[in-house]
Amino acid sequence: MLILAIESSCDDTAAAVLEDNRQVLSNVINSQFEVHARYGGIVPELASRCHIENIWPVVHEALDAAGISLTEIELIAATRGPGLVGSLLVGFTFAKAVALVNSIPCTGVDHMAGHLLAVMLEEQRPAFPYTALVVSGGNTSLFTVNSTTEFLLQGRTRDDAAGEAFDKVAKLLQLGYPGGPVVGKLAEKGNPKAIAFPRAWLDQGSLDFSFSGLKTSVVNYVNRCRQKNLPLPVADICASFEQAVVDVLVEKTILAAKKSGHKRVVIGGGVAANSQLRSQISNRCSEEGMDAFIPSPVYCTDNAAMIGLAGYYQFAKGATVGPDADAFSRSPLN
Repeated sequence: MLILAIESSCDDTAAAVLEDNRQVLSNVINSQFEVHARYGGIVPELASRCHIENIWPVVHEALDAAGISLTEIELIAATRGPGLVGSLLVGFTFAKAVALVNSIPCTGVDHMAGHLLAVMLEEQRPAFPYTALVVSGGNTSLFTVNSTTEFLLQGRTRDDAAGEAFDKVAKLLQLGYPGGPVVGKLAEKGNPKAIAFPRAWLDQGSLDFSFSGLKTSVVNYVNRCRQKNLPLPVADICASFEQAVVDVLVEKTILAAKKSGHKRVVIGGGVAANSQLRSQISNRCSEEGMDAFIPSPVYCTDNAAMIGLAGYYQFAKGATVGPDADAFSRSPLN
């Protein structure tokens, strides 16, 4: 089965062509970093307008790269939510329209499901069940993944997502947008023990997350330095902040796996591209006798290949959408 997948949940317009549930024939991502950088974050209306401009060229490029014509496509899978509603509507409406005109079945995919299954695009795939951490700019959640379509929420952030905290710290330090990659790069040059930023463990045994206190602690530290006219140790701030985030993410993921009796751990989402998180989760899994499965960075960030994969499994279960189906801003999985 040839699948055309479309992703437009935030500021990336993406399209991919897959053959069944394994082979990615093309995976095209058009980012809007330059559009939003001057604002230090995503402007929803601008994101929507860019999606309108980009959607057909990106889909056309994906089809060309795969050497496939639209008439050969047997399923269209598009992100239905969660995300920015304006952005979602562009990709999802485009997918439904193309499907309707060409008499192709269409399925709407939960973006979270895409991240939970993205590791299945790699050659080494975990067996079910496994514990999965989805960590991005909009989500930080822990799940038990029982099958390709069965996901059970174990814990989630009570306030900021981890990726959101990275972006806000980068904006505070005037490092530009997106914040995650630049903070991670500067952290490599800093001392992660230089500043004792807090770790929010919450209640004993809790699998929920909270990063608002950590963010506030960074703000207070930076303000004190500026008020006293002290040089700002940017690299040390980045390293200490990153370590505080990673410590909590890793330890709660290991705890979730232990509670579920799982020996396999998966991470996904944009923050899963962070080198410190990838290294630390691998090391802790090894210490605990668990296996860590981590997607390639291209499959961690928003991409259409993971949407096509999740859509394939949904369609196999008989899940399709009609022309009147609507997008949703919040995931029912959360």
